[in-house]
Amino acid sequence: MHIPLSRPDITQKEIDLVNEVLRSPFLALGPKMVEFEEAVASYVGRKFAVAVNSGTSGLHLLIKAYGIGEGDEVITTPFSFIASSNCILYERAKPVFVDVEPETGNIDPELIKEAITPRTKAILPVDAFGQPARLDAIRDIARRHGLVVIEDACEALGSEYKGHKAGSGIFADAAVFAFYPNKQITTGEGGMIVTDDEAVAKLCRSLRNQGRGEEGTWLVHERLGYNYRLDEMSAALGVAQMERIEEIISRRERVAKLYNERLSSIEGVKIPFVAPEVTRMSWFVYVIRVGFEEPSPQKQAAVRDHVMHRLKEAGIGCRPYFTPIHLQPFYRSQFGYREGDFPVAEMLGRTSIAIPFHNNLTLEEIDYVAGVLEKALKEC
Repeated sequence: MHIPLSRPDITQKEIDLVNEVLRSPFLALGPKMVEFEEAVASYVGRKFAVAVNSGTSGLHLLIKAYGIGEGDEVITTPFSFIASSNCILYERAKPVFVDVEPETGNIDPELIKEAITPRTKAILPVDAFGQPARLDAIRDIARRHGLVVIEDACEALGSEYKGHKAGSGIFADAAVFAFYPNKQITTGEGGMIVTDDEAVAKLCRSLRNQGRGEEGTWLVHERLGYNYRLDEMSAALGVAQMERIEEIISRRERVAKLYNERLSSIEGVKIPFVAPEVTRMSWFVYVIRVGFEEPSPQKQAAVRDHVMHRLKEAGIGCRPYFTPIHLQPFYRSQFGYREGDFPVAEMLGRTSIAIPFHNNLTLEEIDYVAGVLEKALKEC
């Protein structure tokens, strides 16, 4: 049996809308992009949405839109995909890491307080694996210190924290979603900025389009910009997927529930923890922990590596989630980070594995994954 780590859910509706675009005169900056933006803004409860070609691009544009630049600091998490920190470096600002909570893997608000300096301009929390960070606590800290909150909700479309959707204006000044093929909805490549600030939205629209003004002439560029546009075919995919968003989230909830039931009794497996404040979990990936009971970092990693080897041998897609950003080669060489700097993030990095997860995973496939996993752990 071969079970891939992820698989997009594409129906005839998506195919029809993409074909509709291909029969139209608009392949970029057309009506489907606007329709997609309006669908996401309405769903999240924001006034404005700006489509871009990736979540990374969206985060970069927000860093720039809020005037964060050389010498400034942005407090963020080391337990994330690398884009959440790279976007800060693009503007020559400095990502300041603080450790994460052991249960959720999200940034620890108590540690944020200790990291604030006169150079701090913003906090950039990441909703790891689709679970919102403790956004109310982060918002309160930001307000007390006059800081911007940029929520990396790239993995959390549809999740809710205390009854409010991830990316909403309740907790963050602006947020970004991403639509890579393993996300809840996909546009192939793509992202979306959401905000209630019209000036920020207008600036991001200009920046994504080579610095052109919204009402300006095509070859007149008002500022330094980028080619971060989302094409119409991708936007059409997004429109169709947003029409199915509740169905998609429900399917993923079903798969996560089946995994929880099947894996909770396997010795040596820790299933994902969802905080009680998360009133709806929109599952991005399904990440388990193995080896967490081992006494040393080396043994923890050895168990994780053995389990992954057995899964791959059996045709089961898997991946470590995440290798902490501060231990990536570039960050080690650039900033001198070492093992031990952020112990909780490092423990999670040594013990976490993403196993196959997508909308249409069958009970037979889940049982197969569980069986291989149980056998592998008994060998450790």
